[in-house]
Amino acid sequence: MSLLDTPIWEVIKGSFAPEIWRDMVTPILDTLYITAVASVIVLILGVLLGILLTATSAEGVFPLKIPYTATGWLINVLRSLPQTIMIILMIPVARLLFGRSYGRDPCIISIAASCIPMFARIVESSLKEISKGKVEAAKSIGCTNFQIVFRAIIPETLPSLIRGFTVAVISIISMTALAGMFGAGGIGDVAVRFGYQRFQHDRLFACVYVLVILVQVIQGTGNLVSTHILRKRNLV
Repeated sequence: MSLLDTPIWEVIKGSFAPEIWRDMVTPILDTLYITAVASVIVLILGVLLGILLTATSAEGVFPLKIPYTATGWLINVLRSLPQTIMIILMIPVARLLFGRSYGRDPCIISIAASCIPMFARIVESSLKEISKGKVEAAKSIGCTNFQIVFRAIIPETLPSLIRGFTVAVISIISMTALAGMFGAGGIGDVAVRFGYQRFQHDRLFACVYVLVILVQVIQGTGNLVSTHILRKRNLV
């Protein structure tokens, strides 16, 4: 039965049925697990790549044309791939690491690989917001390149980095829904198998509620942390 053939109020009412939410516990936990692990991977590798791009650029603390060009080219190539294609391309890697190409852990590799390039560019843009005067001031007092990056540039741009990471985590959540079509489980699996293939629209709506709440909580948390750091800095 099509969603258009069912009164919308009946679908909404049915989506709050206790039995539906009992069945949603495991998919929600799977989604939270995938999001958390993928976010850590994206955070670490995205920050490292962003620092590399910023530091080796022509205006960076140690300009290196070849590493900057090669890294930028690789990131641009990965960013040009749609998420579905990225998941398919990472199947051999997941099979190599986990012995299988489906399930929660293998799909984390695909999700992280898709979001790392995007977050690396966000980090690069954030780090380049710092004025050259502050970098020159750090150099004038004898700071090393490492100290300039980790004690001057990153602390100064931390609120912007947090906002960028919030965007990355929300993108990861959207990918967990897509990865459900490839055996990752979670909310996406419920939405596709039950909401779409079996026309259980009440379960589909329940999945939508969960995804909306997750995004709102993450966005709100990111905004609060970023604002708190800015206010604390202004009071110093």
